[in-house]
Amino acid sequence: MAREAFVVAQLSDLHCGSPYFDAALLEAAIRETIAVAPDLVVIGGDLTAEGYSGEFRQAQEFLEPLFEAGLRTLVIPGNHDSKNVGYLHFRDTFGTGEGAGKGDSMLHVVGGRDLSMRVVAIDSSKPDLAEGEVGRERYDWIRSQFAGEADVRTFVLHHHLVPVPGTGRERNTVWDSGDVLALLHSLDVHVVLSGHKHVPHVWLLNGVLIVNSGTVSSYRLRGYTRPSYNVLEVTADTIRVTLKYPATGERLAAELDRTAMQLHTSPELAGMFSKTTWRP
Repeated sequence: MAREAFVVAQLSDLHCGSPYFDAALLEAAIRETIAVAPDLVVIGGDLTAEGYSGEFRQAQEFLEPLFEAGLRTLVIPGNHDSKNVGYLHFRDTFGTGEGAGKGDSMLHVVGGRDLSMRVVAIDSSKPDLAEGEVGRERYDWIRSQFAGEADVRTFVLHHHLVPVPGTGRERNTVWDSGDVLALLHSLDVHVVLSGHKHVPHVWLLNGVLIVNSGTVSSYRLRGYTRPSYNVLEVTADTIRVTLKYPATGERLAAELDRTAMQLHTSPELAGMFSKTTWRP
């Protein structure tokens, strides 16, 4: 029997090759994701620590069970993957998209109660820079990819479009974030998925639900934040975001009432400031 919700698993910031990387966390998250059988898996960038070929091979090995399970999986690069000309190894490992960047692509996926999701993904990384950019040369391409009909329009990039709480002086939002946010609003985009700062958070901004994921398998963390990933359950009426802690449990992060456009968030999103969130 078909399930009600369209389910998206959002895993980001693996950082294979880093001294802070924990393989057991990533393996647990992959097993849990396969068990959920989402309609779409988004791997949101920073698969590696330094963009070296061996790190990409390691990431590929960890992610291979997702492909073997037949899950629709979208992989985009992050700023760490573009270090040391790493974008060449990303291309060799995961292929290239059809847009202006190495990881640009569009997917149209049907799941849940025949809900359709149009997903446009952008490579926001710049070689050897922490900052991100979409770039106005992509705007027409983005418009064309969102032109088709869909129940849910989702935009995916590694870098965040709005500052993330608790991350200090903000330098690493997308350079053209204001223009991109205006573009997405004009295109009636419903959801933005991003990562980068290792801090999960959810915003509702001008009708767009912005969902930032933490790091799934690195202990390079701020405050009391835990390694985590997100699972989104989308229906015609609601979008529910769950924080999943690999092998140790889960918490509701936020729920959007799509009819009233009201977002209810959990105190768990302030987890970096409170030790209580470490309890399973």
